[in-house]
This record gives sequence, structure tokens and C-alpha cells, in this order.
Amino acid sequence: MKKKIFKEAVYSIVRKIKKGRVMTYKMVAEMAGSPKAFRAVGNILNKNRDPKIPCHRVVRSDGKIGGYNQGENKKVFLLKKEKALR
Repeated sequence: MKKKIFKEAVYSIVRKIKKGRVMTYKMVAEMAGSPKAFRAVGNILNKNRDPKIPCHRVVRSDGKIGGYNQGENKKVFLLKKEKALR
């Protein structure tokens, strides 16, 4: 899959994650058609600056939070605020 098409697929999937819900990087990669590209999903989301794409709602498969372009503390804050994290 071409990079731009994959990137747009990732953004489209992440835009649809509802408040209070999360998906894993792996789940997003699978839905975008490249199941092994979970690291690429993380890199794409790390570069995102569009507030309409809720990157903070994507977490690691091992239960850890994962990175966030505004910092891990901000990601935790947002997820707790949305009741997606306790």
C-alpha cells in the first residue's frame, strides 16, 4: 500500500474512534490493510497536528499508553477526562 493512501486510511480510522473508547496501534494497522505496520501507525500519528484526529485514543497492545505528540502526561490526562482510562 502506498504511504499516502495508508496515512489517509489511518487518519480516517482514528477519526472514528468515539470519545471514551480506544484502539491499539495494531488494530488501526489491521483496519488500514497492513497488519504488521503498527509502528508506521505510531509514526503517522506522532506527526499529526490536526485536532480533529484524536490520536490520544490509540494505545499499545500491551496495555501501556504509548507515545503522543503532546507528551505522555497529556495523553493520560485526555484519556482520563474521556473516561477511557481510570
